Amino acid sequence: MNRRQMLVRSGAAALTLGLYNFPLGWTAAADGAKKRILKYTRSQGFQHDCVKRMGGKLSLAETIVTELGAKHGFDVVCEKDGRVFLSDDFPKFDGFLFESQGDLTAEKSRDGTPPMTAEGKKRLLDGVAGGKGFVGCHCASDTFHSKDHYKGKAFYTHPLAERDPYIRMLGGEFIRHGDQQKATMHVVDHKFPGFKDLNDFQMHEEWYSLKNFADDLHVLLVQETKGMKNFDYERPPFPATWARMDKKGRVFYTSMGHRDDVWKSPTFQAVLLGGLAWSLGNVNADVTPNIKEVTPGANQLPMKK
Repeated sequence: MNRRQMLVRSGAAALTLGLYNFPLGWTAAADGAKKRILKYTRSQGFQHDCVKRMGGKLSLAETIVTELGAKHGFDVVCEKDGRVFLSDDFPKFDGFLFESQGDLTAEKSRDGTPPMTAEGKKRLLDGVAGGKGFVGCHCASDTFHSKDHYKGKAFYTHPLAERDPYIRMLGGEFIRHGDQQKATMHVVDHKFPGFKDLNDFQMHEEWYSLKNFADDLHVLLVQETKGMKNFDYERPPFPATWARMDKKGRVFYTSMGHRDDVWKSPTFQAVLLGGLAWSLGNVNADVTPNIKEVTPGANQLPMKK
């Protein structure tokens, strides 16, 4: 067991977060099996404050997920070292929770950690397709970009074959964002785990503008763009949280997760716990594709100015 894992399991890195009155998003496995999650937060080009480690302690986001696991009965291993995907420990994970950023195979990173190799990336994608769960928060969609993403075509919808394999797995890709601001999330499916008592809500967040949506998304939260400032959102409402199947794997993504107060929010935690429970196979849900019905203008992108 390495030092990071010891910090996670001992709770030595815990912060005073007010983690009481947990939202009812988690559903345990029917057979009582305790699931094991890898929370991966390597940041290549930009590192969000919520995943920064200070003084050898786990970051805010890592600590919250670890304490949620301790509360609800799932194990969390927090890692920034890309070598974990080729380790003997890798097969023991039931699922992955990413708040990563950039090209994770690049040698240099903001957190100074070893990269994921091309073989490690393939092992991750094969693991998800083979049945492991995957949950992505916020900048997980700003990871492994498609061809020419930063060469003047960020507002171009890529043909499926030109999308990075990771993006094809995730189901959508970050374009850019405007100013942090309050925006409305419309709840589409109250039957999905964690969404039962969730109504339309507003949240102050760094809202992503997204593209390259998979055709089979089961959209859970729709980004209301009306009234938002900055040209990034001059487009019809689009998917902001979704679930989809990647062969045998269950994939869940939410664009929320930039701000510390969002991570501490009961609403966000309910969404996250529901996504984790579903992705790990603890609970089933109807994820019939609905992107064309609930966000018919999703692929209409903002005009670059």
